[in-house]
Amino acid sequence: MHIPDGFLSPQTYLPATGLAIGAWIWAARELRARLDETLIPRLAVTTALAYVLNLVMLPLPGGTSAHFIGIALLALLFGARLAFLAFSGMLALQTFVLGAGGLTALPVNALILGLAAGLTARGSFALLARWREAIAIVVSTWLSVMVAATLTAVVLGIQPMIARRPDGAPLFFPFGLEVTLPAILLPHALIGIAEAALTLILWRYARARQWLS
Repeated sequence: MHIPDGFLSPQTYLPATGLAIGAWIWAARELRARLDETLIPRLAVTTALAYVLNLVMLPLPGGTSAHFIGIALLALLFGARLAFLAFSGMLALQTFVLGAGGLTALPVNALILGLAAGLTARGSFALLARWREAIAIVVSTWLSVMVAATLTAVVLGIQPMIARRPDGAPLFFPFGLEVTLPAILLPHALIGIAEAALTLILWRYARARQWLS
């Protein structure tokens, strides 16, 4: 659900850039503390899988796209901070190589898809895992998708309110929350179910090979 370049006002992407830089520094410290000869190949393989899942995009009328995210798997296996850092690198690669997203939208996409969704997956799993692990994985993955979808819809939907021409016409993204919320949330509610099932399968594969954080 990448936000394309040119859809966000400077009032949105400039503060997001500052916040993202701080979050990247925070995440890099975690990587430095945990760096060893086993972490990098495992993280690289899982990030590559998330990259592949992101390549198939279905354009949506709300100004974004629908596809698997993969952040929940990264967060569950490696923690939210490493997941955010790896996912940000993946988004940067997509921005510069494939033109998916955009440079000004990169910090916002990273904060929504990488940080917020990753923290949601890791936090909800920690709360639910005491009852049943499989349910915790499925629910936490679905929630991470829906949190990312909701934040994307809100960020896009408020653009007409915060950046207008003197005549009232939107300067950037033209549609409000009444368009973005249903257009983005409804398809991702279904995509989240499919991603949750896939994440559970991959989690069990990773656990059998002792990849868990």
